[in-house]
Amino acid sequence: MPRTLDIAPLRSFVAVADCGGFQHAARSLHLSQAAISQHVRRLEAAVGRPLVARQGRGSRFTADGEQLLVRARRILTLHDESLLAFGVETEQTIVIGSTEHAAAQLLPHLAATLEQSLPEYRARFRIDRGTQLRDGLAAGRIDMALLLGSTDDPRAVPVGELELTWYAAPDWRAPITGPIPLVAFDDPCALRTRALETLAEHAIAAEISAEAPQLAGVQAAVGARQGVALMATLGQPPAGLAEHDDLPKPLPLPLAVWSRPGLAADVVLATTDAIRQLLGGATTPPLARPPATEINHEITQVVGIEPTVELARGA
Repeated sequence: MPRTLDIAPLRSFVAVADCGGFQHAARSLHLSQAAISQHVRRLEAAVGRPLVARQGRGSRFTADGEQLLVRARRILTLHDESLLAFGVETEQTIVIGSTEHAAAQLLPHLAATLEQSLPEYRARFRIDRGTQLRDGLAAGRIDMALLLGSTDDPRAVPVGELELTWYAAPDWRAPITGPIPLVAFDDPCALRTRALETLAEHAIAAEISAEAPQLAGVQAAVGARQGVALMATLGQPPAGLAEHDDLPKPLPLPLAVWSRPGLAADVVLATTDAIRQLLGGATTPPLARPPATEINHEITQVVGIEPTVELARGA
């Protein structure tokens, strides 16, 4: 009996990657978790190899699973394009990753803008560390990522700069003697590096007094008067914290949109324009936009997903 890769199991398989697990995939596709598991087992039987392996309380893709994920996206893209060619409407999902820096201000605006400019898509956001987002792009789990730092990479499309501000508890004062206590994100982090560089350039000694993997941890440590932290908030001070202008003003950090290879050009342009508008930059000129007939749509369809935000724990 010939082996086949059916569309429904492939769609479930991709949803597991996009949604961050079997339970979320089942909810997004309006299926039971058992049905999602059965679909994955059917794919494993078809290819004759394990695609998902247990990892603690969760699961991870095997090397073969990562390879199939890339191919599954291509298959689903061709499938959905074929339906569109015959006038069959489909709803498609793009997965956009972002670090926590200013995500609260950027992502709601981006979701609302994409809903207007790309109504045929639904946006799903994943909040994670920059290294994990880059890995997700390479593996095809994420379509685009908003990343701070260098824009020299050819995959990065610069969209603006984020102003940086020092924040501390309202009654915190820098020590008269000794190093400045600095609260920072775990290394590697563009904000952490910029904070240390700014103080060093002005011959101000500093030491890491507290560090955390997530924004909530950094803000909690700052609120507990453990030190001062450099943050990108787009002018929205975190609750319970105050700006401190008695330290050297840091240079802003460039923000860029990274996209996976083959992503539809209209999706990339709509996203970059939305971020530029929010940051006060110029949008892409209409003449620079490719005709719709030349766009290679490579977005995986996942039915029934509304814009959501997933926060990666312990990243």
